[in-house]
Amino acid sequence: MRVRSSVFASFCLILEVLSVALFLRGFFPVPVKSSFSSKSKLSDLPAEPFTGSSPNLSKVPDPLFKRVVIVLIDALREDFVFGPNGRKYMPYTRHLVERGSTHSFVAKARPPTVTMPRIKALTTGSIPGFIDVVMNLNSPALLEDNLIWQAKTAGKRMVFYGDDTWVKLFPKHFMEYDGTTSFFVSDYTEVDNNVTRHLDSTLKRDDWDILILHYLGLDHIGHISGPHSSLIQPKLMEMDDILKKIHGSLILKETEGALPYLLLLCGDHGMSETGSHGGSSAHEVNTPLVLISPTFKRKVGMEKPPTVEQVDLTPTLALGLGLPISQNSVGRLIQPVVEEASLRDQLRFLHLNGHQLSCLLKDSMPAYEKEEGYEQFRVAEKSHGNWLKLVVEGNTSEVLNSMGKKVLKQYLEALRVMSAALSKQMGKYDMYSMVVGVVLVFQLLLLLLLAMPEALSGASEVDLPVSSALLSLPFYLLCLLLFSVHMLVCTSAESACYFCSLSWGLVFGAVALSSALLCILVSMAARKGAKPPGKSPSRASGSGWSLSELDILLLAGTAGHTLSLSASSFVEEEHQVWYFLLNTLCLVVFQDVCRKYFRERSANIGVIGCSEDEDCLPPSKEGDAVASPLTDLGVTGADSERWLALATPLLTLACCRLLRSLNQTGVQWVHLPDLGHWLNSSEHKTVLSLLAAMSLALIYFLVQRRCSLVSKIALALGLLGVYSYRAAVGNVVLPWQHSSGNMSKGTMKARFVYVFILGIFFTGSKDLLRSQVITADARLKSRGLWEIYSGVVLLVALLFRAHNLPVLCCCLLVQSLMAQFIWKKLHYDAAQTTIMHYWFGQAFFYFQGNSNSIATVDISVGFVGLESYVEAPAVFLTALSTYAGPLLWASHLICYLSSENRSSVAVGHGCYCLALLRSVPAAAYVVLVTALRYHLFIWSVFSPKLLYESMHTLLTAAICLFFTTMEQSRSSSRP
Repeated sequence: MRVRSSVFASFCLILEVLSVALFLRGFFPVPVKSSFSSKSKLSDLPAEPFTGSSPNLSKVPDPLFKRVVIVLIDALREDFVFGPNGRKYMPYTRHLVERGSTHSFVAKARPPTVTMPRIKALTTGSIPGFIDVVMNLNSPALLEDNLIWQAKTAGKRMVFYGDDTWVKLFPKHFMEYDGTTSFFVSDYTEVDNNVTRHLDSTLKRDDWDILILHYLGLDHIGHISGPHSSLIQPKLMEMDDILKKIHGSLILKETEGALPYLLLLCGDHGMSETGSHGGSSAHEVNTPLVLISPTFKRKVGMEKPPTVEQVDLTPTLALGLGLPISQNSVGRLIQPVVEEASLRDQLRFLHLNGHQLSCLLKDSMPAYEKEEGYEQFRVAEKSHGNWLKLVVEGNTSEVLNSMGKKVLKQYLEALRVMSAALSKQMGKYDMYSMVVGVVLVFQLLLLLLLAMPEALSGASEVDLPVSSALLSLPFYLLCLLLFSVHMLVCTSAESACYFCSLSWGLVFGAVALSSALLCILVSMAARKGAKPPGKSPSRASGSGWSLSELDILLLAGTAGHTLSLSASSFVEEEHQVWYFLLNTLCLVVFQDVCRKYFRERSANIGVIGCSEDEDCLPPSKEGDAVASPLTDLGVTGADSERWLALATPLLTLACCRLLRSLNQTGVQWVHLPDLGHWLNSSEHKTVLSLLAAMSLALIYFLVQRRCSLVSKIALALGLLGVYSYRAAVGNVVLPWQHSSGNMSKGTMKARFVYVFILGIFFTGSKDLLRSQVITADARLKSRGLWEIYSGVVLLVALLFRAHNLPVLCCCLLVQSLMAQFIWKKLHYDAAQTTIMHYWFGQAFFYFQGNSNSIATVDISVGFVGLESYVEAPAVFLTALSTYAGPLLWASHLICYLSSENRSSVAVGHGCYCLALLRSVPAAAYVVLVTALRYHLFIWSVFSPKLLYESMHTLLTAAICLFFTTMEQSRSSSRP
């Protein structure tokens, strides 16, 4: 069966996306959970350990606090409270930390540092799975044993105001609640006012036991303008005043002889230097934890706060409220919180925590008895029993007190070791689903590699032996064998397996696909081996396979980048690899240009009538002048074009060097100041405004030349709307704007731009449909593609932050210069051009400020033009902005290859090369993360990169489908 290269590549990529999805489902583990379906109950708590036959009736510990108020400030970094600016940002809180009855800690959150997994960690004490990053957008109800459920079961009356994630996780748990949308990051005022407006009336009432307040404004400011914004201090002072009001109210309501209150200040995660979160940098994982209660000793000065795990808060609050600890909690009691209790009560609390951890250890580890922490707990429990026997007998000697303190230390050490062991075993991988995904991905990669000579041939078609494979005996034998393996694995698996839970129809499809792919691979390999050496297909020229210096660089660079993914440092600093490859590519292209216009000059003499003193260019094609941006400036003639061709690689190098200074990315040097920080500071707003205006003007000049008159007008008005939107949100200033104090969401101005974007898309789509259905006009089709491309450029300009507009400007400038003076003049084929586009796309992904950390995903762009959070457009806009670099270069590639003066098979070749370029690192990386699944940095470094690779593969599959449509259009338009 013969299929076009583009159809073949698209089919392989779609199957690869499904295979990677299956791998992801198996790779991201199910968190460690107890095998008991029921939740912890007070009646299930063990008695105090007692040596001897006399039973002890003290089973339920008394609560330490009557009322608890939790003030959770989203994205509160520990240095906002404990750092040098703490006295300026939160003076009252800092005074309490230094002189009040408080305990202060640095609570360390585990990645991923996003809100929903952190709330789960705070309430369940477990470490959520990394896939909760995706679930963060739409939080389902939490069915796992948790602190909120335990409090409700115990009759605690709870009130909640703030992030509606809590309401989704705990429906029908709160006596009173008012949720606010957490994803509309443009709002940092009303989102907090909606919480504070309830405070006065709630604090006056006595009908609640637990009050939870989740403030989002600080997090939204971070997403908008970063941790060093001028908006940070006013917001933190507002939070400080709120804490002061709550503390004062609790003091007034305190009565003598009653249980004390507990006021708790914490953050769910921190904030990176760029204002985002999700990664594992110190500023993202370190959050302040301040516990305020009259039962604590008054501090006498500022002390360095010790570090605890964020999950340690769960057992601490549970025991402090007299509740059972959640079954799946891996946290340990924060001992200073209970140090004012009697020694017997302290040991009782530690024993309950140790018992819960030991039960979880039994469920999650078959050889739990050999675990060091379990053995230490048993020793401590036995010592506790002996000590308790002496206490019951009335012994009050000093030796007994020393013995009790020794038991306490034994408990603390046992808890530390057991908690660490459970935290390391974050979950159980679904290895069967992972292996099936890896096998399918590698089969598809081998299929793409074996089809390379045919896919890049002059016919641009691949002959797939599908019929012979499906009708062969080995195919049916393989199906039976794989089905037998499947049944054996599923019936003998001790833990749940996603692939085993699929319907038999889907399993049959996967088994048949894998068997067919294997038979096709064997058949194609045998066919290649049997073919005479002189009959091998060649790329469109038919002159055999020969590698130039550029080809060697492109192949070696692609392979080298894939190999570099095996090191965590290279993954963290991947942008350095692409910057190096891009610089090297520019130098090799410069060498090709010099060879073309200087070393081969003598070969041109006399060919087209050149004299010895002239450097001759190959004759330009008719379409070149139309597409050239320099024609508009009057730059014509062979001499001018020659020097511009020589200058293009050097100008590209200069642009790349400038863009590297615009956004610091990666991990090691992301904290260093960059040009973007300088431009975004309030004192340089005028400079940023001029730069943004110049960038938008140059964007219009570079894009408009290929558009119709209507699209040119829409593009000009749209770019004016982009500047107006940025002025409305306070990023830039207008000439008549004297103050930047009046900021708005700019919703109407953004929608104004969307109207022009849709108009440009409509005009381009109309031209494409006419070229397909009504007339076979290649020029009309090319204009339609360029107009759609200009619509994408306008949309990206709207989504990019003001300081990133030069990135878009340089992207368009490099594309125009390379297309006019390099790819056309040096006659690079479609494969070479595609690889260069791919490299540029990857480099511009990092020029935007992206990295392989989730923290660099700018979710604020998902709300441009929206009044409230709407999931579908928010996800689409965020993904589009994140992958704007690769998308723009892929869009330019299809426009360039589809131009009327290109070969009819160029689009097919480009689509195939794009699919292969994406498949090689994706296949290598799934094998890599499988091998490194127990690596120290698997969750902080390799897992986020896996999500990026998966999303990039999905985007490339969509682009290849568009390639296929354009090639179909070309083939149908030929007479």
